[in-house]
This record gives sequence, C-alpha cells and structure tokens, in this order.
Amino acid sequence: MTLRLIFVRHGLSSFNKEGRIQGRNNTSTLTKEGQLQAEAAGKIISDIPIDAIYSSPLQRASQTTKIIFKHLQSQPKTIYSDELLEVDLGSWSGLTKDDLKNLYPEKLAVWEKDPTELSMQREDGSKFKPIVELFSQAECFLKSLLKTYSASNKTILIVAHNAILRCLILKLINEPSKGFKRIKLDNTSISICNIDFNDWEDRQVQIQCLNNIAHLQTNLPKKISKKRIILVRHGETDWNQQGRFQGQIDIPLNQNGKDQAKAASKFLKNILIHKAFSSSLSRPRETAEIILKEHPGIVIALKDNLKEIGHGKWEGKLESEIKHDWPDLLRTWQKSPEKVQMPGGENIKEVSVRSINGWNEICNNLRDGETALVVAHDAVNKTILCHLLGLTPSKIWMIKQGNGGITVVDLSEKEGQPDQITCLNITSHLGGIIDLTATGAL
Repeated sequence: MTLRLIFVRHGLSSFNKEGRIQGRNNTSTLTKEGQLQAEAAGKIISDIPIDAIYSSPLQRASQTTKIIFKHLQSQPKTIYSDELLEVDLGSWSGLTKDDLKNLYPEKLAVWEKDPTELSMQREDGSKFKPIVELFSQAECFLKSLLKTYSASNKTILIVAHNAILRCLILKLINEPSKGFKRIKLDNTSISICNIDFNDWEDRQVQIQCLNNIAHLQTNLPKKISKKRIILVRHGETDWNQQGRFQGQIDIPLNQNGKDQAKAASKFLKNILIHKAFSSSLSRPRETAEIILKEHPGIVIALKDNLKEIGHGKWEGKLESEIKHDWPDLLRTWQKSPEKVQMPGGENIKEVSVRSINGWNEICNNLRDGETALVVAHDAVNKTILCHLLGLTPSKIWMIKQGNGGITVVDLSEKEGQPDQITCLNITSHLGGIIDLTATGAL
C-alpha cells in the first residue's frame, strides 16, 4: 500500500513575529500574515483529494488547519492529536534568543551545535532531552498512522510545528546523524513523503519535496548563509518519457524538457546567480543555458564528474527489456542499488564518490555572498542529496528528483555543522505541488 503524507507547518504566529520560543506554549496565535499564508497553502492543496487531516491542537496549528480545510473539496475528517504537539522546551517558552543568551548560554550553545544533546529539567527535578523525546513521539504517531491505513492507498494532511514535523520526516528516513540541522521548514511550507509499506519496519520512503513555499510571495526560502547552491535536474528527454535508461548516452532535451527549463528560468528570474556549473552532457547543459537566459553573462563551467551514472549495457534499453535479460539484477537495483555493478558500467558508490567530489569542488569555488546554479542528473543529484542528508548512497530511492525540479542548499558557515537542504525538488513551476514529471528510468 502507498500512503502519501503532506506535511504543513502552521502560519506565521505572534511568537514567530516577536522572535520568541514557542514550544508547547498555547498563547501564540496566527498573525494576519500567518492567516494569509494558510489561505495560500489551502488554495494550492485544494485540488488534491485528502482522506484525513491530523493536526496539533495548539492554537497556531489548529487555526491553520481550519483555514486550509475551507479550501478542500473532499471535506475530510480532522483529528487533533497530542502526538503532534511541538517540542517541550519547558522554561524556555516565551523567551527570546537574547533572553536565552543571558539566562542559559551553555545550554543554548548545546542546542545550536546539536539539538538532540540538549538536556533540560522538569519541575519535579527529573531530566529529559526534548528532541530525543520528540523523536519518540514522532515514531509513535507514525506507527499508529501506518497501522490505521495499512490496507488502503490514502493521502493524509498533517498540520503541525517546525520541530515535530522535522522529527516525523527524519524518522521516516531512519533518523540520520545530525538530521535535525540538515533540513528547514518555513511557515506554511509543504513537504511530501510517499510510503510503500506492509508494516513499519518494511517501509519504503520517498521524499517527494521538502519546504515548498512556492505558493507564497517569496517562492524560495530566505537565504540563511553566505553561500547558496541551486541544484536542478535537467529537463525531460524522449528517453525519460519512454522510460529508457539514459546513463551517459548524450540524449538532448525534448520540447517538454525545454519548456520545463523555461519554467525554471522564470521561477528563478529574480534570484541573483553568480556562477553556473553543469554536467558535460547536453541535456543538463541545455537546461542551464535556458535558465541563464534570465541571467546574461554567466559562463557555464562543465564538469565530467557530474555526468549521469554509466549504465553500461543497460543504456538505451526499456525497463521491460532489462527485466527480460537481467531480471535478478534489476530486482536488486530496485531494492538494494548499492549491491549492483552495472554490466559494463558503474556502481552507485562510484557515482557517489565522483559526484560528491564535484560538489565539493563547486562549494570550494564559491566566495561569500555568491549563489551558484548547478544542473545535473537524477542519480548524481540523489547521491549528493543522500550525502547532505547524512544517508548512504544505498538510499537513493528515498529522494525524488523530477525533471526541472529545483533544490536549494545553504552551505554551513560553522565547522563540523552540516550544510542545510533549504528546499528539495520544488516542481510547482511545472504545475501544482505534486511532482508529475516523467517517472521513467534514470
């Protein structure tokens, strides 16, 4: 069974606007701007059939839920769950960051380095780790949800808070190290995960998108560091549409692929881009050239180490042909890609090593204040994103990269801290929040 989870963070609240810690404090309510954000989220979700809504009962989330609900055609049942409450930050609730610096400087330093290590004390004197407890809360909610919907294909809307939503998403992908610092969720951002499962332990998860705010006036999240990379997958080719394995055969964009690149160009029109890099194959290079028509004067640096995976003897073949000639190998590739050496081609670890090398070269090439455009391929982008999420390259199927999809990464300024995936696989410029690009072979 496949379960689609649509995660929405509540709109801008009074405490958000004042820069106050919220936690489980229930005095914070939506601002006028937050209400408008919720309206925008409701409109973009309105044409998706929703089977049920689960919401945090805290005011800022429940208000967001009620606004979104007005726009839904299906009018689903709404369940308010305490398992979607925000992280319990005890005495911190209501304080500003300046207050924390003055009152709890050592604990604030722990929080900023690794939130999972923060320990706090309850009124009865017992100690607890807020984020560790929140991960347990998230797992309980998810297990119950999967049990409830184990016999049907459903779409569930979940409206809650920043920390609990991050924990839910990270739990789905097995809670990678320092994962809490690796992703970002803005007010009324939309994130989507697809889950194929028989039970909790047997789940197969795909992140379709993260932190999509294209429905708001600022269609990309605010830059949070001095260096940013916009990572794009090339537009569609005829072989994408047909489901052929492309690999390193140099197939050009088809007309739809060119239109996807034009849509990405329009979406990124007002973003200041300083440098551009592309795989040396023609489909990403042409995608980059079309995007950069709105940014004249930028020379594209071509990188061989960003080429698509070499599929060897599989290249040019349909999945049905590969299934006929290499049935066991194809099944292994679809379940455990790290175990496959492509006949006459590469394995996913080799692709990961060269792709991450290429990525690091680009990162090291950037100066403070610069934003770079990088256009590459499905497997290449997936191995880079697995690396950034703290996952091994064996987990490439956890990541969706649609043709013309846009991902943003803000590079960390602190040594030992992970770079942050600010948003992932945004395809709203291609029509709606659901990725409807070609689902064919790599």
